Amino acid sequence: MAEIRTVCIANRGEIARRIMATARRLGITTVLVVTDDDLGMPASLEADVLAYLPGSTIAETYLNGPAIVAAALAHGADAVHPGYGFLSENAAFAQAVVDAGLTFVGPSPEVIAEMGSKVGAKEKMAAAGVPVLAGATVSTASEILKVGAASGWPLLLKASAGGGGRGMRILRGPDGVEQELDAARREAGAAFGDATVFVESYIERPRHVEVQIFGDAHGTVIDLFERECSIQRRYQKVLEESPSPGITDDVRVQLRAAARAAGAALHYVGAGTVEFIVAPNGSIAFLEVNTRLQVEHPVTEAVTGLDLVELQFIVASGAPLPKAAIDAQPEGHAIEVRLYAEDPTSGFLPQTGTLEDFSVPESVRVDSAVDAGSVVVATYDPMLAKIIAWAPTRTAAAATLADALRRSAIAGVATNRDLLIGVLEDEEFLAGATTTAFLDERGVDALVDIRRSSIEPLIGAAALAVFLEHHQTSPVPSAVPVGYRNVLTQPQVVVLDVDGRAIEVAVVFAGRQAEVAVGDGEAFTFVDIDEDEFVALVALDLVAVAVTTLGRERFRATSATDLVDVTVLPRFSPPRVALAAGSLQAPMPGTVVRIDVAVGDVVAQDDALLALEAMKMEHTIRAPFAGTVTAVPVTVGHQVTAGDPLVVVEADHD
Repeated sequence: MAEIRTVCIANRGEIARRIMATARRLGITTVLVVTDDDLGMPASLEADVLAYLPGSTIAETYLNGPAIVAAALAHGADAVHPGYGFLSENAAFAQAVVDAGLTFVGPSPEVIAEMGSKVGAKEKMAAAGVPVLAGATVSTASEILKVGAASGWPLLLKASAGGGGRGMRILRGPDGVEQELDAARREAGAAFGDATVFVESYIERPRHVEVQIFGDAHGTVIDLFERECSIQRRYQKVLEESPSPGITDDVRVQLRAAARAAGAALHYVGAGTVEFIVAPNGSIAFLEVNTRLQVEHPVTEAVTGLDLVELQFIVASGAPLPKAAIDAQPEGHAIEVRLYAEDPTSGFLPQTGTLEDFSVPESVRVDSAVDAGSVVVATYDPMLAKIIAWAPTRTAAAATLADALRRSAIAGVATNRDLLIGVLEDEEFLAGATTTAFLDERGVDALVDIRRSSIEPLIGAAALAVFLEHHQTSPVPSAVPVGYRNVLTQPQVVVLDVDGRAIEVAVVFAGRQAEVAVGDGEAFTFVDIDEDEFVALVALDLVAVAVTTLGRERFRATSATDLVDVTVLPRFSPPRVALAAGSLQAPMPGTVVRIDVAVGDVVAQDDALLALEAMKMEHTIRAPFAGTVTAVPVTVGHQVTAGDPLVVVEADHD
């Protein structure tokens, strides 16, 4: 057997910390490759040794296989763990690791190569008796049109070399195929270093269910049960759980048997995941084999009690799978949510900035890439953390997770926290009615509002605390009541940053009471006001809120069920450089990767103008109205910050 004493972790962030936690427990020394962006981030502070990767792009750093292998050798590693993403499913990298005399903590390069071609993988699975969808590799729009004409629309365009939604597009007909193909190839190349894409039939409203498999070098292949991953945005998973709430026992048996057949056909060694779609009629079809550890592996760990990273080290060293894994049985229910730095109500636009605070209650497991003070940059995936709850029942697991999210202190960067709470408390979700269309059908705004309406008393209390503090430090005589106005009915107004949103709060004081309106909501009454304790009457409920000062005009409001951090914003924005009428501004920092128009072009509403790449995803900027392009102040490759002008369109005035 090849004993693993020192492992080089070819990754970053949350998964690097996760691997280090198990390695530390097993007495394995960790060497972490690190870039300028990640120096000082939590993972870099927890590694035993840091191996610096020079360069400013992902291609120069985390996708630079030769540099990583050289770093592993230079620092005395005897194994490389690729984590997920980046080079984790790159057969050439795995082969380079093996050729260097190192142990690759994953399946063989041959298996990675076989499954790296999604079309070839389907052929292999079909031969093993696993149900598959028809598909074909494509490189031109005409090839896609031929597939559509032969098998019908819609089709799904996918990256052959990876997953996570990169390069994925639904093609509902011939229109726009060439543009979608170009975008998919760019996105796939940027994320995986391989621009190959393919198409397959698209099934409407399926469930996305996957099965965890493990194999060892002694011929044993087991499955560790299924995970449901249907709730997705942009084809990336948002929530995962085990067991699946919406499949029959018969379908579950089929899925597990098909996954084991896939593993046996591959002589699989290591951790892998066989992904399936389950159609509304209960039929199953193979999607792909992820030849690595999945992001959502903690769900399986929670229901089985196993450490999947430890199992990876065991089988990579040549030892057989332990009896505990072979005999494992699931218990209870586990749910994981992915906390992203993004704004769900603005098309899930990625967000950047400094996390002023980040803490989650101990009632749940947290696998995070960040701590308070961490800087979120636009270069990488926007996932901040995975938060996992286990309970004897699904309802209890969802309630535990929602409660933990409500009481988490997350400030400085907008996140999808409100959306996650909305999903966990949604009646259809709790009934198990989850498909890949869930977010589209339920409506992001409606789900977000579930939490936002509940925290209005906390925001109102924070606003009252702001005025009380200002009154205490004001030169106005203390005999003058707080909030005094010559016109008593005129409110005082403060603008607060709440989870990345600017919210105006209007307050009318009346002694120890106050009327408060938060944003566009209905006014409600605070029936008691103290220095740091406030009681609001909302409908027929009394809500007690405690407010503490965090400094620098930052406040924390806490009720029995929720926690909110706020920062006082200036009521009037500082003057900015004047922009030409019709200027379209960058909604986030990013890189211009495509320009579709030139000065003088006439565009219709919703026409594509250009595309930005941020956090490994491509975002198309479209015309908000019909008009004529009068300026394009950027070029392909241009780095922009939020608010920079991109295109100027003069509106039609017919």
